[in-house]
Amino acid sequence: MNDVPSAEESRLQRMQQRAFDYFLHETNPQNGLVVDKTADNWPASIAATGMALSCYPVAVERGFVTRAQASSRVLAALRFFRDSEQGRGADASGYRGFYYHFLDLQSGRRAWRCELSTVDTAFLVAGMLCAAQYFDSDEGDERELRELARLLYERVDWKWALGRASTIGHGWRPESGFLRYRWEGYDEAMLLYLLALGSPTHPVPADAWAAWCASYEWIRYFDVDYLYAGPLFTHQLSHVWVDFRGIRDAFMRDKGIDYFENSRRATTVQQRYAQENPQRFHGYGEHAWGLTASDGPGPTTRRIDGIQRRFYDYLGRGVPFGPDDGTLAPWAVVASIPFAPEIVLPSIHHCVEHLRLHDSHRYGFRATYNATFGRAGDAPGWISPFHFGLNLGPNVLMIENHRSDLVWALMRGCAPLVEGLRRAGFEGGWLEEVRADGNDQRRSTCNSE
Repeated sequence: MNDVPSAEESRLQRMQQRAFDYFLHETNPQNGLVVDKTADNWPASIAATGMALSCYPVAVERGFVTRAQASSRVLAALRFFRDSEQGRGADASGYRGFYYHFLDLQSGRRAWRCELSTVDTAFLVAGMLCAAQYFDSDEGDERELRELARLLYERVDWKWALGRASTIGHGWRPESGFLRYRWEGYDEAMLLYLLALGSPTHPVPADAWAAWCASYEWIRYFDVDYLYAGPLFTHQLSHVWVDFRGIRDAFMRDKGIDYFENSRRATTVQQRYAQENPQRFHGYGEHAWGLTASDGPGPTTRRIDGIQRRFYDYLGRGVPFGPDDGTLAPWAVVASIPFAPEIVLPSIHHCVEHLRLHDSHRYGFRATYNATFGRAGDAPGWISPFHFGLNLGPNVLMIENHRSDLVWALMRGCAPLVEGLRRAGFEGGWLEEVRADGNDQRRSTCNSE
């Protein structure tokens, strides 16, 4: 790190610290669970908890907390997940190694009769493995931390989640069994498949990856050819942990690019869509873009400038096919920084310095804003009242990948993830530099002791 940071570095550091503060203050220290969003009496999210576990190494490196403080927090979470009830009971915390999407922040039991979530369990497990990679000492509690992360990963019965199909299901409920939806079509489930493929205990067959890829949709928008997923977060979340630069599976070898380049293209399409602004929403432009799954001002309709507009609440907004109600997410722009810093950094400057969307809020960027729904034409107009852990985690982690590659470097040394990539058919790049047993020379602590 530079002794005298630039204005840009100082801004990124401030953004990381503000976002990480969410995980400092919105976590139950007794069990490590992180509240889903800043609303009264709201439950914890296992995905947000996985983000927190991944953020602790960054926080240590950036001086936000000490190593001992961070490892203690990680260990509290891992001990909770080890000891919490796994079973078919309606109020258990999980089943077959998976966990329910939302858990009561205090008791850790299932909230809202929600589903046992496969993809959110994957984000949780990725956080466990990332922390295990970083806390590599045999002193204090770090050995136990690594052992628990390995135990919890190996307990997940990924193969069970296939059911009788070739693709992984979205989830399961004790009252009704498997949900009818499956992870098909390019989306955030790439990490789920890789962890399921790399499992040393309950792996899915290699043809699950081929089945998933068979559901992809390759499109051309403007003059850009890319693998389609509408919401911006779907091009980001798996990339939080996996360095896809220079490595390719069969699908991407055929297209002549890698998934990192695909996310770069999707990011540029988002900006160009906002510049074109086909539905003529207020506030869109070169530095104001970012449609994703997040909070919104609806559900309601309003007539604005003679146009009857429909506005949504929490929804997966997307480009180029919608839905689009004028709601933009600055955090999603920030999380694209590794892919296209040349357009992200000016957009961050616009949101921070001109729209004043960051520093006036406790944890930095709130979920979304909508200039059309607010006072028509006034920026930023309506602003979400909430912060979400699932939004702020990628800000900490993707800024760090942009600044130092830390999270990517840690996970390049995670043997199960490397095995998952290889079983999915990935070749080239840094995979060729990893030893045959899957260990990165720099980090190898999520392997068997």
